[in-house]
Amino acid sequence: MDTQFIVSLLIILATFALYIGIALYNTARATSDFYVAGRGVPPIFNGMAIGADWMSAASFIGMAGTIMLLGYDGLAYIMGWTGGYLFLTLLLAPQLRKYGRWTVPEFIGDRFNSKPALVLAAACTIIISFTYSIGQLSGSGVVIGRLFEIDAKIGTMLGVVLIAFYAAFGGMKGITWTQVAQYIILIIAYLIPVIFMSLQLTNNPLPWLSYGEIISQMGELDRELGISEYFAPFTNSTKWQFLALMFTLMAGTAGLPHVIVRFYTVTTMKAARWSGAWALIFIGLLYFSAPAYAAFSRFILMTQVAGSQIANLPAWTKSWVDTGKLQVADQNGDGILQWNELIIANDIVVMATPEIANLGVFVIGLVAAGAMAAALSTAGGLMISISSSFAHDIYYRVINPQATERQRLVVARISIVIATLLAGVIALDPPGAITQIVAWAFAIATGTFFPALVLGVWWKRGNAQGIIAGLLVGLAVTLGYIFAAKYGGFTIFGIIDTGAGVFGATAAFATNIIVSLATPAPPQKLQDEVINLRYPEQMIYKDGDVYMKD
Repeated sequence: MDTQFIVSLLIILATFALYIGIALYNTARATSDFYVAGRGVPPIFNGMAIGADWMSAASFIGMAGTIMLLGYDGLAYIMGWTGGYLFLTLLLAPQLRKYGRWTVPEFIGDRFNSKPALVLAAACTIIISFTYSIGQLSGSGVVIGRLFEIDAKIGTMLGVVLIAFYAAFGGMKGITWTQVAQYIILIIAYLIPVIFMSLQLTNNPLPWLSYGEIISQMGELDRELGISEYFAPFTNSTKWQFLALMFTLMAGTAGLPHVIVRFYTVTTMKAARWSGAWALIFIGLLYFSAPAYAAFSRFILMTQVAGSQIANLPAWTKSWVDTGKLQVADQNGDGILQWNELIIANDIVVMATPEIANLGVFVIGLVAAGAMAAALSTAGGLMISISSSFAHDIYYRVINPQATERQRLVVARISIVIATLLAGVIALDPPGAITQIVAWAFAIATGTFFPALVLGVWWKRGNAQGIIAGLLVGLAVTLGYIFAAKYGGFTIFGIIDTGAGVFGATAAFATNIIVSLATPAPPQKLQDEVINLRYPEQMIYKDGDVYMKD
């Protein structure tokens, strides 16, 4: 075994032991622990947990690579994913916390007094979370496959076993504190390489300030090679696709059930707002670093790898070629690797960068641990969402309302194991790149939950018929456009499958409003509850007036 393998393995095993230990120490013994961590998580730690839950394999592994390959056009991911938290924190999170339910489907079912709406919302949660989890498990396969130099498929199944174990034991309580540890690990692992690269290339330890210098140099290299300039806008997609993708990611963020439920784990509306504020700070550390990561990696590849003799390529290239994520082909037969002969999957850029920049075995192992933390933290949260939708919203609220606490926990844990295994099987042969699969989940959330929650919180006239019709139409339009664009080549204004949410949301808003207005208004009690959500917790709306609570 080489030193790199041993160091990486020890770091990975140490972090795995930490996660399992935290989950066992915080084992959920009551349903409130399992679903909402007992509603006692401090805002700053909830912000860290939200950050880890949010910064998935798509963010840690895929985003910098996507920006590296797409240049300016890749910035839609950063603007969409960060802007969405403003939507969520300002428009929805405090109000949903005040309503006091445990899940997003439960809010929809009780807000509209409709069990069919509850079941439909639970089904949407399972579809969104399941799609998202495929991307996370695929990411864990990339990391474990490279670490052990085995097929990524075997790595995926190893990730499945770990996630099923600690998510089933700890529930939301265990997941919360596991995610705090995972955030600390992943952000350190992400920042150290980009800081060292900044020092190597610019003698400045602050990559956020120094990478502009590298981008200027890359512009000159691009012109010499006769390729599209890295920072030229809309060279890889249309302006409409850029805007559609950005909106889809923003609105999808505000509608993701596994993110929203994190705001249910705090004590008050005020704590929910502060959780969002802390989350933006913690997430911003990674997202502001991703463009620098992309620029530095691309510059090193262009200046130190491209133009080299193929027979004398760095040793790291062989390891990644073996994973199937890197392709090197001497197309013109001159024995020299040209830039256009290097095909690198965006999913491996962050993972390969410590080797590309020769940062040492400890940093390589740390990045592997950080990538695993990102994939596992989000996957754990997604499995809790799937479990709560089935065990709480469908099994307990609809099928067996007399179920004991023990029965509910058993069903919840079994559903986590089954969901993880099913997602793992699909992740063995994922239908797209990590960021693409994740974008589909956001598109579905945009077309279903974003209109339902915005109207549910801010429009008292909305009724059960409207919400059901809106969810069905939004889901159908979004899925239909994804399949038509990906497999049929159908697009509108050049908007591809990752921007499908803009059509689903438009259709869902229109359907919800039209059907609600065409059918009887909801009872006055439900309308008063909606208005009541807009006031602080110490105030209550009743009979047309606002009162202080006793």
